[in-house]
Amino acid sequence: MNDNENETPVLIVGGSLVGLSAAAFLAWHGVPVVVIDKHLGSSPHPRAIGFTTRTVEHFRQVGVEVPASLQGMKPPRRARVESLTGTWFEEYPWTPGGKGSYGAEDSPVHAIAITQDRLEPILRERARELGAQLRLGTELLDLTQDRDGVTARLRRREDGREYQLRAQYVVAADGAISPVRAALGIGRHGVGPLSVQRSILFRASLDEYLQHGVVQFEIEQPGLRAFLTTYSDGRWVLMLSDDVERAADEQIQVVQRALGCTDIPIELVTTGRWELAALIADRFSVRRVFLAGDAAHQLPPNRGGFGANTGIDDAHNLAWKLAAVLSGKSQPRLLDTYDAERRPIADLRHDQLFARADYKAYLATPQSDVPVLDDASIELGQLYRSAAVLGAGADLPPAQRPGQWAGQPGTRAPHLWITVDDRECSTLDLFQRDWVLLSEDDRWAAAATRVADQLGIPVAFIGIGTDTKPAEANAFRTAYGIEPDGATLVRPDGYIAWRSVTVSADPTQALATALNAIAVPTHTAEAAAIEA
Repeated sequence: MNDNENETPVLIVGGSLVGLSAAAFLAWHGVPVVVIDKHLGSSPHPRAIGFTTRTVEHFRQVGVEVPASLQGMKPPRRARVESLTGTWFEEYPWTPGGKGSYGAEDSPVHAIAITQDRLEPILRERARELGAQLRLGTELLDLTQDRDGVTARLRRREDGREYQLRAQYVVAADGAISPVRAALGIGRHGVGPLSVQRSILFRASLDEYLQHGVVQFEIEQPGLRAFLTTYSDGRWVLMLSDDVERAADEQIQVVQRALGCTDIPIELVTTGRWELAALIADRFSVRRVFLAGDAAHQLPPNRGGFGANTGIDDAHNLAWKLAAVLSGKSQPRLLDTYDAERRPIADLRHDQLFARADYKAYLATPQSDVPVLDDASIELGQLYRSAAVLGAGADLPPAQRPGQWAGQPGTRAPHLWITVDDRECSTLDLFQRDWVLLSEDDRWAAAATRVADQLGIPVAFIGIGTDTKPAEANAFRTAYGIEPDGATLVRPDGYIAWRSVTVSADPTQALATALNAIAVPTHTAEAAAIEA
């Protein structure tokens, strides 16, 4: 497709982290996609740096290879100091409980520290490899929805040429200001604006002050409160909440105050100004347009990395659902589960921000009544409740550590080390583009084949103990909470949609009833005709 072609199944507005992730996820599912962004490349500001275990799992699934962290595998450390070279007051634990592993022990991967400006080119390349079309230097003028699709009016910034692009669906990953959200009339709720931040990006040779392993510094001295951190590549950023415009010499002076010395050469790179706020959209979709990333939830930076990672998780959740609908396998109402699943997660993370130390000061009450969850619970232990899940009861908590779950529907399918064809891998590698039925009982194999044929939705059966063998005996039954003759149905995004703890009298009918409800197949007449 080139700029002269005017149709695409999915248009993504915004070509930063979330938009590029959505492009890679959708293209990996075989969905043609066009990404537009008014910029020609990444911001000179590194911006986000921490990408969590779950985000890396998503990237691993679609072949995005993220280089090793420059800050190592352990969580970054933070200290409260007078200045970088001055008195150090105390070191903070990175996360509640002080562990901060993001559940690495429950995954085949671990969180990675890479700057946004290094990650985005990797995502662009992978999205293009998978077939996504990127139209950089292109801005959205307006969107018009009708019964059959969305018409976007676009303009190329290079020559000012305007043209129309017709899409069946639109993903708006156009940032916290989000003209698309505004045009849709979607309001927002939450604590609201917190402050305006000014940032100074600079280069300096300061490695000797990183020998303790601390990479983030809260500066506290009379007349200066700031945040200083390194990107471990020679670049540092100083963040100030005074919203003061500073000339170059004034920038040097405030950086020197934060460093506590004046004899280290400083090279200014760029500055930035942005609003720190906590706001969640009241709706994540209107008909054929879906909000993702900061357009859906503006979450301020924190030691849990909720901002960009939450948006990437949005894109992963939405991609398989759009692919199912666009391929004709599922009815459009499957897409209603995007808002039902992702908005409560955004609200949960918003509330967690103000229950933790980072933002407690912004609360109107002395303390939050929200129990603090650790990062493994938030990243790998969140619960989805929607029509695409059967059995996520109201008695279940919204999130808890992976080891506290036992395969309940609505939770991420647990990672176990397994052997497939004499090769060690993770159970996560079993979950690709189709639905997967796991069981130790081969009676479910015939049920999967028949139901898939009847509903037109591929269901891969994987026999535990035959097709694949867990590294530890009985580990599968314990982690997935089923008996030897039971079965678990896993969605393409790796979430458990349904399970039968033990085999039913008619496995085919049980599976057909479940899949008919959660996948919303287009072949409903055939589904109704399935008999014992």
